[in-house]
Amino acid sequence: MAYNGTMMQYFEWDLANDGTHWKKLKSEAAHLREIGVTAVWIPPCFKSLDQKDVGYGIYDLYDLGEFDQKGTRRTKYGTKEELLDAIDTLHKEGIQVYADVVLNHKAGADGTEKFWAVAVNENDRHEEIEEAKEIESWTYFNFPGRQGKYSDFEWHWYHFSGVSDDEITGEQGIYRIEGEGKGWAPDENVSTEFGNFDYLMFADIDYSHPEVIEETKKWIKWFIEETGIDGIRLDAVKHIDRMFMKELIEEVRAEYGEDFFFVAEYWHQKYKYLEEYLEDQDFNISMMDVRFHYALHEASQQKTNFDLRRLFDGTLYKKNAEQAVTFVENHDSQPGQSLESYVEPWFKPLAYGIVLLSTYGYPCLFYSDYYGYSGEVDYDGCPDVIERLMHIRTEYAYGEQYNYLDHATCLGFTRTGDDEHPEGCAVVLSSGEEGYKEMNVGDLHAGEHYIDKLGNREEEIEINNEGTAVFPVNAESISVWIPKK
Repeated sequence: MAYNGTMMQYFEWDLANDGTHWKKLKSEAAHLREIGVTAVWIPPCFKSLDQKDVGYGIYDLYDLGEFDQKGTRRTKYGTKEELLDAIDTLHKEGIQVYADVVLNHKAGADGTEKFWAVAVNENDRHEEIEEAKEIESWTYFNFPGRQGKYSDFEWHWYHFSGVSDDEITGEQGIYRIEGEGKGWAPDENVSTEFGNFDYLMFADIDYSHPEVIEETKKWIKWFIEETGIDGIRLDAVKHIDRMFMKELIEEVRAEYGEDFFFVAEYWHQKYKYLEEYLEDQDFNISMMDVRFHYALHEASQQKTNFDLRRLFDGTLYKKNAEQAVTFVENHDSQPGQSLESYVEPWFKPLAYGIVLLSTYGYPCLFYSDYYGYSGEVDYDGCPDVIERLMHIRTEYAYGEQYNYLDHATCLGFTRTGDDEHPEGCAVVLSSGEEGYKEMNVGDLHAGEHYIDKLGNREEEIEINNEGTAVFPVNAESISVWIPKK
């Protein structure tokens, strides 16, 4: 039976450091299935540089909350046992699990080492700003709390390409590590923002080093077998050698099947950079549709000054729908983050209507838009709207899509339905005043009466003999019209 899959990002930046997240995920598994969630993207589940870290300050990829390291056994989210229990429960509910994997860097080293390096211009990492010199930095990892369990590999300075500090002088900056075979990844294999964007933060891993390649491949197979995950969200891929990533993905798929899911986060608004990355990966992975998110953000900020006919310009949604993971919000875009691009609450129902009811892309719900925001954000989310849209997605949003993009502040589209879900639906939304859209739902619906499943409009609409009707929508609102039972 055909079924619309939906992913949920099950975390946000400001979750409490109370170690209960995996327990909550387990307790919510049945509910997530009931509302139509088919996959969950979990936060980085590895030991970080400290317990409160969201998970991107990666310390030990083999420690899933099992060892007493960095002053804690559990991670921010709980223990390894609780993690595995949550994954098992999700699987029993028929929900896949995608793990957030951070391979760009390591943080919280166990010791310093001395080596030669050269300081570079932060805005052009090819430009050396002083002579090479011996520095001392945090590059030695031996994971004393784990004592060699799962892997006895130790990390040294020569396994990295760059660091951000010199303990000898106390200076901060970007230092390119010098030595035989050392240097940034080739320009063609990483983003060329700032000349070469190989270096992002902490101790930057060198994926040209054969020992690093061997250890990373060994680790990822261990991780998949240890947890039973169904896919991986690859963090910050524009900073990692893409040819190594291709090799890694191919090895995983060879071992665990072509259906093992990969979605890459390449945070850039220009479509050409995402397309180039997809080409290098033989269009064999999915990618986060960053430009589409920013378009939703801009529409929410600019209201009637934003032309909705431009909403899909330059997006994966429009040009590579099969590879697009569409999202309204994520942990990086929420207020207070470096990539803040918050979609205003008034527009979230409209944004989710487009993302969830469209045939394009693989939609991803954001934890806080469903459960409410922590931290400084005063917004309880829109769970009722999301649940209603999810119900429409699972029951009605099937078949071909026909877009009606002929007005700057009012757009619409219809879904024709399929053999198992013949009703289809008609979606209309307005970013300005009350509006309407004349749309066709197919002559097989001639004479039928349609109602707004979201309940924002009370009238019934009759479909004419050609299958056409005028579908209204309230100001700054969305309506989803379906046949009245």
